[in-house]
Formats: sequence, structure tokens, C-alpha cells
Amino acid sequence: MSLQFCPNLLSRNRHLQSIIATTRVRNNGSNAMLRAAQQMIIDGGAGVRLLGYHSPQTEQPAKALVILIHGWEGSSESAYIQSSGKYLFERGYDVFRLNLRDHGESHHLNEGLFHGALIDETLEAVSNICRFADNMPVYLMGFSLGGNFGLRIALRQSRHRIENLRHVFAISPPLDPYKATRCIDASLPFYRLYFLRKWKRSLRKKQALYPHRYDFNGIMNLRTCLGLTEAVMRWYPEYTDCRDYFKGYTLLNDAFHDLSMPVTVVTAEDDPFIPVDDFRRLERNPHLRLLIQRYGGHCGFLELFPYSCWYDRLLHRTIEKEMAEAR
Repeated sequence: MSLQFCPNLLSRNRHLQSIIATTRVRNNGSNAMLRAAQQMIIDGGAGVRLLGYHSPQTEQPAKALVILIHGWEGSSESAYIQSSGKYLFERGYDVFRLNLRDHGESHHLNEGLFHGALIDETLEAVSNICRFADNMPVYLMGFSLGGNFGLRIALRQSRHRIENLRHVFAISPPLDPYKATRCIDASLPFYRLYFLRKWKRSLRKKQALYPHRYDFNGIMNLRTCLGLTEAVMRWYPEYTDCRDYFKGYTLLNDAFHDLSMPVTVVTAEDDPFIPVDDFRRLERNPHLRLLIQRYGGHCGFLELFPYSCWYDRLLHRTIEKEMAEAR
């Protein structure tokens, strides 16, 4: 298949791509992956528990296991996760949909509050998922913030290799989360209000579960994502301020110098939140395949007439090729 996403004229608008990516219109029809799903609580180390859903093949041996990680304030139930999971399951892969801390219906599992730099628990959870895959090849695909988590997991493999983790795919990952947050605030008001509504709902859930520890009432009137980020820093004493916090998961310039496993990054020049120049400035690494597309918006890459998802086909073809070469 082509490494270029070339949608028809009616599918090229970046806001249409970004909005359709998260809507339920992607999930019409029966979904065998959901019917096969088994809820699991995954050990994230240090007492942390993460919620996930494993969908194993029931009528044939699976080709491989694909782990899907959603974006910020998404979940294992997000439209793009269910859509990709369905596509992969129908093509013979086991699918594991992992929720980051405080995403989906998991706020009760950990007293501590989620933030984007919590890589150790996510890496430990992915390691445990790979372990119970019993030497089956494992592939990881993360979307947006989940893509940033996937990239950091890949970078850790130079020190602590997960033997059966073969390739990491990152769709529209933010490399500079500070810039991405500012872009959300500066873009169409719809986006800012969308993220603020979901984030504030998550904070209210956390406060209701742990009222002795959290009181967010005084910050619920804030109207920008950056302002709310600055306000929650009081619950993250390990960081001096929000810029220090954002540095904890920033991946710029020579960040991939020590990358030692295959990684594919897909991003679009017209992404409303992720500046494409950050990708162009990256120091090259032979393990890093960077696919910058002219169109696609944020986590879109959808052909709408008729509907299809370009990165789903890219992932499937890449896995098939790598597994054929390994035989």
C-alpha cells in the first residue's frame, strides 16, 4: 500500500478529519472484538492498577497481539480505539485495549491523580500484557497522548527490552505537550471546550471518590487547558511548575538518538494541535520511520466516501510484512 494518505477532495478538511475521528459514526454495525472482550486489571507496579480489555481470537490461533492506547481523556471505548480494534480483530489479531490511569471507568483503582508523565506504570502494564501473550508477537499502537506514551515505551527498550514487543506505532503524537496544549486553547473554541468538559468531569469523579485528598471546586471555572494545567500543579508536588511538568514527556530534537526498536510515527501537516515542524527537526534514527502526511488532521486519516482508515491498513500491512520476513 502507499505510504501517502491521499483522500478525495471532500475528505481533506482538517477539522472534519479531527472531529470524525472521535465520533460514533465510525462504529456502525456489529463488532466481534467487543463481544469477545474480557475485562482485566493489569498490575502497573508500586500498587498501581490499570483497567484493560482483552479480546482473544476464539475460532483460530491469533497472528499477533495488538495493544491499543487511547489519547488524553479518551478511553478503551473511544470511537477510534473500537474502530481500529474491530479492523484488527477481523483480520486475525488478538486486541488489548489499555486504559491509562483515570481514563474510562478506572478512577476508583488508584488514589493518585493521572498526569502525562506517568510512564513507569504504563510501561510495567505493557510489559505484563506482553508477558501473558506467551511469546506471541506484540505490536503497540497509541493515539495522540497514547502515541507519546508509546514512543516513550519504545525508547525504554534500549535499557529494558520486552522481547516480544516488535514495533510501536504512534498516530498524531504530541512531541511538545506544552505547545500542543497552547494549540488546543488557540484553535476553534469547540476543541478547547471539548477537552475541558471531559477533563473537568474526570476531576469531579476523582474528587467524589477521594474527597479527603481532592477539592477541585476552586478551579472548575477556569476556561483554558493551560490555565487548568497550571492550577492542578498543586497536586503534583514533584514538579516546580507546569513547564517543568511538560518537560517530563517532551520528545524533541535528539530524543530518539538511542531508539533501538522499530517505530512508525504518523502525523499530518494540517493537525490543529501538533506542530509539524517538531517532527521535521527530529534527529534521524534508522529505527524511526516518520510518515508526515499533507492531510489527516488529528488522528483522522479517514477516507469518508466510502469510509476507510488509512493507518489501520498501514499497521496491518506492516505487521504482515514483518511477520513474513521473520519466518
